[in-house]
Amino acid sequence: MNIVDFLKERILFLILSLAVLMFSSLLLIYLKVDLYAIIFIALLNLSSLLIYHLYDFFNKKKYYDEVICNLEALDKKYLISDVIEEGSFLESKLIYHIINEVTKSMKDDISELKINNREYREYIELWVHEIKTPISSCKLLIENNKSDLTDSINEEVIKVENYIEQALFYARSNTLEKDYIIKELNLKSVVNKVIRKNSKILIQERIKIETKDLEKTIYTDSKWIEFILNQVLSNSIKYIDNSKSENKIKFYTRDIGENIVLYIEDTGIGITEKDVIKVFEKGYTGENGRRYSKSTGMGLYLCKKLTSKLGLGVNLESKVNKGTKVAIIFPINKYFIEMQ
Repeated sequence: MNIVDFLKERILFLILSLAVLMFSSLLLIYLKVDLYAIIFIALLNLSSLLIYHLYDFFNKKKYYDEVICNLEALDKKYLISDVIEEGSFLESKLIYHIINEVTKSMKDDISELKINNREYREYIELWVHEIKTPISSCKLLIENNKSDLTDSINEEVIKVENYIEQALFYARSNTLEKDYIIKELNLKSVVNKVIRKNSKILIQERIKIETKDLEKTIYTDSKWIEFILNQVLSNSIKYIDNSKSENKIKFYTRDIGENIVLYIEDTGIGITEKDVIKVFEKGYTGENGRRYSKSTGMGLYLCKKLTSKLGLGVNLESKVNKGTKVAIIFPINKYFIEMQ
């Protein structure tokens, strides 16, 4: 708030005040009042007018400057009602009342939304838990009735299981900070667990797995990193190049600066250059997703979202007909190392 804007807002009032003062002075002259008395009255009126407006300006400026300063200091601007106070003039009282009413209404809506989101997440988690029973029954029936048909059914069951897991982790992704435990993990054990989970389809698709330099210690949540690696591996399996005599997926690491970088590299169909920059976008399936497989475009999006929340990094490089390489970056946690 500056003096120019303040005066512009009151220009009509100031003009009328000066007009009334001039008219009063002329009237006093007409009535033959002493000139010194007229000058004294005019100066008294001008002084009173000036003092009133200066006081009003500095009083309002102090209040508004304090409001703006508090607003700029807040990360969450909607909390402004918690840090401002009611001013001494009418406008400040109205503003204070409006801000409080708006904030209260917004907080009520946010509370309702949080409740709805929590109920939705709880429902998804319950649904996933319940649906695991018929899936397990299907797997048992398949195991006891081996045939080409049941093998095909098993493929579809595995896909359903992966999509269900994806839905569960997506529902939990917005509350990740309440649902993870950072601890010391052996990277090789984590990778082997994910490979074993996909062993049947890897054997069926005749995909060779190579691992190298995985005896590394990482610090993250086991459940979430297994999900991330499983999504990457599932994508590599999904987009294998059937025209090649041998398909391969390699897991290996490199120490780069203060990071351990895990690479998952395949010899699949690859991704076009225009799609590479968008693969982590929500729902983006790209040319391969439309041409070769019914993709949801959620797998890599979730990988990006979860790695970010876990304090990890993820990058992807790819060339058409050459393959794709995904890098997951684990910062070396010096605090945990020093605590050992």
